[in-house]
Amino acid sequence: MKSIHTNEAPAAIGPYSQGIIVNNLFFSSGQIPLTAEGEMVTGDVREQTHQVFNNLKAVLKEAGASLETVIKATVFIKSMDDFSSINEVYGEYFSTHKPARSCVEVARLPKDALIEIEVVALVK
Repeated sequence: MKSIHTNEAPAAIGPYSQGIIVNNLFFSSGQIPLTAEGEMVTGDVREQTHQVFNNLKAVLKEAGASLETVIKATVFIKSMDDFSSINEVYGEYFSTHKPARSCVEVARLPKDALIEIEVVALVK
């Protein structure tokens, strides 16, 4: 196993890594809309979703993977009322390649984020 860390994404806010590589698979920790400097993006769910994807791209790159090699995404959202807005932004990042996905509404997310996404990807 290999732990992944990049300064291009927010540092872990607890006792975990940004991601782990096992054999040729990368498992990301959930990414919330924190900037690399640790500041919360306070905009609407669309702005927060874009920041989450910036973070995911950074940890995927560090792992030797990319959005194009994502196999599975899990999306946690604070309100299912935001589902269509999140889908629109999500579709900007996964337009031709469409990995398997789950999306669940949760009572609360770290730092009161509106969205969190984790992914599993193939390492190149």
